[in-house]
Amino acid sequence: MTVVSNAMEILTNRAMIVRASGQNDDEPVPSPCVSVCQMDAERVFCIGCLRTLDELRAWSTLNNTGKRAVWQLIEGRLP
Repeated sequence: MTVVSNAMEILTNRAMIVRASGQNDDEPVPSPCVSVCQMDAERVFCIGCLRTLDELRAWSTLNNTGKRAVWQLIEGRLP
């Protein structure tokens, strides 16, 4: 299994956990980071977590609702 395919498996599992947690604002929303920090050839998405540069920059300032919105975008990007 390649590093990227392993990262996608981890990301998929985390996305399911975030979705299952619903809108519970008491629980922190986990970061999508899987420690494979490298932009794709077009410099659009991180190949590890599938976030854009703007999403990466904004993550630490987003509230739980914003973080869940990023997770929804990531799910749409999963292969």
